[in-house]
Amino acid sequence: MELDSLREAFDRVIEKRASSSAKAQEVIDQIVSEVEQAITKMQMMNTDSMGSADHSSVLAELKAKLNELAPLNQLEGCQKELNVALSKYLKLLEKSFSPDISKAYRNVDFEASTINSIIANHFYRQGVFDLGDSFVRECGESDGAHLKLQFQEMYSILEAMQVRNLQPALSWAAKNHDQLLQNGSMLELKLHQLQFVEILTKGSRDEALKYARTHLVPFASLHKAEIQKLMACLLWADRLDQSPYAEFMSSTHWEKLAEELTHQFCSLLGQSSESPLGVAVSAGFQGLPTLLKLTTVMAAKKQEWQAMKQLPVPIDIGPEFQYHSVFVCPVLREQSSDENPPMLMPCGHVVSKQSIMKLSKSSSRPFKCPYCPSEAVASQCKQLHF
Repeated sequence: MELDSLREAFDRVIEKRASSSAKAQEVIDQIVSEVEQAITKMQMMNTDSMGSADHSSVLAELKAKLNELAPLNQLEGCQKELNVALSKYLKLLEKSFSPDISKAYRNVDFEASTINSIIANHFYRQGVFDLGDSFVRECGESDGAHLKLQFQEMYSILEAMQVRNLQPALSWAAKNHDQLLQNGSMLELKLHQLQFVEILTKGSRDEALKYARTHLVPFASLHKAEIQKLMACLLWADRLDQSPYAEFMSSTHWEKLAEELTHQFCSLLGQSSESPLGVAVSAGFQGLPTLLKLTTVMAAKKQEWQAMKQLPVPIDIGPEFQYHSVFVCPVLREQSSDENPPMLMPCGHVVSKQSIMKLSKSSSRPFKCPYCPSEAVASQCKQLHF
């Protein structure tokens, strides 16, 4: 969903508000200054028989100056600009968002226990354990405790890493050594590398060398180049930040390693690295305006979109929400499926299996590619797997 126009309108409101506030303060300061000057003049006057007349002249002068300043006119101009910007922003909000979104989703029967489990899972994976406990207690679900224990361990490791303590992370990686290797992750080696550099930067070259002999040697056969760089760091023990290997000291290594640990921890739990509830809500937020517009158009045509197997318009969401490659046959204009997979022709073009069967008359004769002069037979086409 495009939020640029909303953001720009909101920024204009903020800008006009700041301008109006500054102008109001400026006008008030001018009025206060003129009044203080008038009071000072009257205090300096003698209390003789002409004092009353002198006071009248001062007040008349003050009135003239205030009329000249025209404070109301100055304030009205800025306030009008603020009201215009605010009015446009509110209209844009009403246009972009509908208060009633019930017409944009299907009537689906949800299992309350499943939804509750998803919500509890979300709270625990976000690290808000108190909120998760309250939710589990209120909804009466009993299977949320194990989720809490799993993610508590993960967050305790991440909190330790924030204070440069890698021991909990190293213990977890050693315990799950085989599973991490099956996932193709070198998290354990990266943790040992970071620990080696941490020891070295504290000025203990002998301890760093001892640590390398104990923990890095098992990785030497497959990661010789990385370990050679670490060994070269020993020559710069007292001034590693001035060496060719200064990048080992970058804080980004800690941040990236924390992200990878989170990803691998969730993977070993059979969970995604991102909250399913958060992803679903964010994707739904992006697709909601299109669905609302579709329901309005379909209602005008007296058609029911919920009865359709496929939406008549594409839902444009960001690439971060696209987890599976989708192929739409350019001939039949239908999305591929297990029964109708994409097929690669010898010329390099791709169509669906049903298209090939239709063009070749059920594999009984050669057929011409719909996009180039090349000819092919069905047996020459190969199924593609995305």
